[in-house]
Amino acid sequence: MSYVAGPRPVTEPFAEERESLAERLGLAHVDWPLASAAVALIAFSAFTLGQATAHDVPGNPHYYLNRQVIYGVLGVIGMALLTRIDYSRFRELRVGIYTFLCVSVSLVFVFGFAARGSRRSFELPFFSFQPSELGKLLLVLALAGFVIDGAKRGSPRQRTLRYLSLGLAPAALVFLQPDLGTSLVFVVATLAVMYFGGVPWTHFAVIGAVLTTLIALVLVVAPAVGTPILKGYQEERLTSFVHPNSDPGGAGYQQNQSITAIGSGQGSGRGSQATQTRLDFVPERQTDFIFAVIGERYGFAGAALVLSLYALLFWRALRITTLSKNSYGTLVAGGIAVSLLFQVFVNVGMNLGIMPITGIPLPLMSYGGSSVLATFLAVGVLQSINIQARLSQKDRFAW
Repeated sequence: MSYVAGPRPVTEPFAEERESLAERLGLAHVDWPLASAAVALIAFSAFTLGQATAHDVPGNPHYYLNRQVIYGVLGVIGMALLTRIDYSRFRELRVGIYTFLCVSVSLVFVFGFAARGSRRSFELPFFSFQPSELGKLLLVLALAGFVIDGAKRGSPRQRTLRYLSLGLAPAALVFLQPDLGTSLVFVVATLAVMYFGGVPWTHFAVIGAVLTTLIALVLVVAPAVGTPILKGYQEERLTSFVHPNSDPGGAGYQQNQSITAIGSGQGSGRGSQATQTRLDFVPERQTDFIFAVIGERYGFAGAALVLSLYALLFWRALRITTLSKNSYGTLVAGGIAVSLLFQVFVNVGMNLGIMPITGIPLPLMSYGGSSVLATFLAVGVLQSINIQARLSQKDRFAW
């Protein structure tokens, strides 16, 4: 008896694996330490505001708490949506993004509402929107695209001047609002993108010399000849931290009270006995001086927890610069990481009395919808860079 062998079924050497639920939801390659640090910071912010501002608004003890929670929820939603978008698309939209940035910060001069001698925000039905806060992210996205696409056009000196012009133009518009702190963030973000873009160190040396000269002209020469460039309160803020006790009831009052509050917190904090921040001795404690509230109420332990969360956030952000699938992602991640680091360093420094008061909020801790939303969107872009890098590696090593 004979048997005729039929055709053998053809089997794939490696069957295609089914996507898991996490992959279908876009959660498989999320940088969870980065997301956890951001969410923990906004949660701690809401808790701190609820404790410290319970008596600030008569009849509404949870005014700041409720709004900060809403800003945080909206920010997390925005972060989650951005993780689903390939960040490389922003490079294609660089001209539109840059145009929107410049137009939005310019319209503030016409349609913005005046508060404390400046026009920075648009009054919306539920909150005030400050375009310059979102502009911190938009500038990085647009400038990184310009750096990549102009890497071979012109001489190195011409490229450096072009990048500086693109970054300093919106910074000048923000400075004229006037908003010195945010304009400084724009400058730092510009320099960070240029650094990750490979601008020679000799160019940075020249830029540093020019900036030092400009600072001397603004703070020393211009007031001496009777043509001050800065507003009076801005000049006092920049110079009072050098000699805070020379005018303890005036320009140095805020920093002196902040230092006193942080020092009184000692190791574990004073809790509900935090009189410096609870009794309004520290102005703007819900925004610029939120770190003083943390230091007094929760002491060294609370301050160390917050700084540890920031350290985790920065570490993951800088790590993403090394994982990016292309140079554009490296520039964007580097620009975001450095600008966030600068804001934390300056805000904590001015609370401790080692940096001048410039009005820079503490990211994800200070009260404010524009700052919280913009920071979460920046974290969402970082997550997109990380996810695209992971997917690229997965495709590269797939059989």
